[in-house]
Amino acid sequence: MEGYYVTESDFIAVGAEPTRLAPLRERFGAPRELLLPAIGAHPCRRPANHAGVPVHLALMRAAAGCRGRSMGKQADQGVHFRMKVSVLRQILEALGPAPLHLLTARDGADVPVSGALIHEPRAPLPPMRNAMLFAVGVRPSSVEAHELLGQAALAGYTCLVIKRYGESADRLVATAAEAGISLLAADEDMAWHHLDALVSSVLAETGRTVHGAGAPAVGDLFALANAIAAMVGGATTIEDPRQRILAYSTLPDQPIDEDRRQGILGLQVPELPANGALYREVHGTTLVQRFTDPDGLPRLAVSVHAGSELLGSIWVVDAGTLDHDAVQALSQAAATAALHLLAARTAADVARRQRADVLRRLLADPAAVNIVAPQLGLDPDVSVAVAAFVVVPRDGDGIATAQAAARLADLVSVYVEAHYGRHGCALIEGTVYALLPTGPAGQSYRGFVADIARRAMSALRIPVHAALGSHVAGLHLAARSRQDADVVLKVLAERPAEPDVPSVATIDEVRASATLLELTEDLAGNPRMMQGLGPAIRVYDREHATAYARTLLTYLNANSDIAAASRRLNVHPNTCRYRITRAEEIFRFSLADQDERLLLWIQLRVGDRFTAP
Repeated sequence: MEGYYVTESDFIAVGAEPTRLAPLRERFGAPRELLLPAIGAHPCRRPANHAGVPVHLALMRAAAGCRGRSMGKQADQGVHFRMKVSVLRQILEALGPAPLHLLTARDGADVPVSGALIHEPRAPLPPMRNAMLFAVGVRPSSVEAHELLGQAALAGYTCLVIKRYGESADRLVATAAEAGISLLAADEDMAWHHLDALVSSVLAETGRTVHGAGAPAVGDLFALANAIAAMVGGATTIEDPRQRILAYSTLPDQPIDEDRRQGILGLQVPELPANGALYREVHGTTLVQRFTDPDGLPRLAVSVHAGSELLGSIWVVDAGTLDHDAVQALSQAAATAALHLLAARTAADVARRQRADVLRRLLADPAAVNIVAPQLGLDPDVSVAVAAFVVVPRDGDGIATAQAAARLADLVSVYVEAHYGRHGCALIEGTVYALLPTGPAGQSYRGFVADIARRAMSALRIPVHAALGSHVAGLHLAARSRQDADVVLKVLAERPAEPDVPSVATIDEVRASATLLELTEDLAGNPRMMQGLGPAIRVYDREHATAYARTLLTYLNANSDIAAASRRLNVHPNTCRYRITRAEEIFRFSLADQDERLLLWIQLRVGDRFTAP
């Protein structure tokens, strides 16, 4: 009886001569895990002072011919054992063309891949045989890229992944070919941790099982839901972390209840008071949970993770027939579902970015309407409105603001697509724009926009402003609606915001302020606006630490009501009255002159735009 032991860097024989393993090591390298589904075999003991994972005892023919065939027999039981090793080609086929693009490959992409590592430029590169290395922050044209590639080859890595960001990688490709290492380019918009989760899920899936002809295609969530429903024995739904229903099973004769019917109709889990606690319980563990429902059928539920990242959950209706075997089957399905959810999310992200590019073109070039309309799935003459969302920066942290804006774009895209179809959302210079086709009655989207802003502010924990532009007749006028939305955002930025409440407005609600703002921007280039009372009073206040400008503006905004102005200024009415009289004396003007009042109000209202240097 011979035992075998596998670590992350080599095979080790227990009770057998190491030379017997040479053909295995030459052919298979050192996989991350060795699967030997032996029935009745006993695990071998871990060798002293060796880190690794014990595998089953087995008699293995060291000269076995090919991967995946029978590698040996246990003489007294006649049990066959198989070994499954992931290769680069399998990863590329599972992920599709979006996340990774092969630049050059050793052995035609049939190189083994045992794992993945995100490289930290300031840390030494650890040896990891047959692994894929993510070159974070390394430019392909830099000297560091060539040095890292050489170090990776020496450390046993088979693949190096870069992001090109528009740079040529031709020299690095040549260096990779000489070093015998595969070079790949990652999608520039995909986060490294997301790519790592994708690759790790593929490795786990190919190591766990060999897909047969009946296995659902990677990313086909509806086929996966049907497969889980058949395996577990109950109607199944697959949800994302926001309780959106991504897919559901359609097998006949499986009982369902009203909650499932309503959820499928809206592709959203019905909002119930108990949802918060229930989903926290499911998402907080990888174990299968069982829930009862006084108004419906019980459920089995399990969360789906890729590493520490929550991808969603699977829910199965229990009509009283699901036992321990069903729980085990659902637990196994959750592990398989991770790869499918990641792949589906990646495909959705790619399609979303394509629609965003189309929307950017429409907003920048209205003449392209006949080209972009079919890509958006809209009639060129459809009435639309453009909504705009922006996060309000705090403490001047530009990086945090940019990250929050990207998350806001994802959130807006998800909600808009779920309610009104996939017509496009785009993040442009920090502002998220959404194209909203109006119905036959030209219904208002004000409530919908406010709801998105409220949810976004709750999720991001940062103030959010939201604006809705005018309804326009035709996609060629979408740019005009966007301009309205931009002006509304400017108006909101100048108004004091309530804590914990997003600032939301439509162009009709702030049209007077928006018009005044646009007029002041047009007048800003007029030299006369830099002269006169307003700029002179502001300069005097700065030099003498007085508050005449604020007092006069508050007084004019209060319709010349001394009592109201003093309350807003939090001063005694006599103090307010004295300041106004003293300002008239110092600057030699009279508020009784209507033209003087109007020009002064405009100059004070728009702040320092008209202040003389």
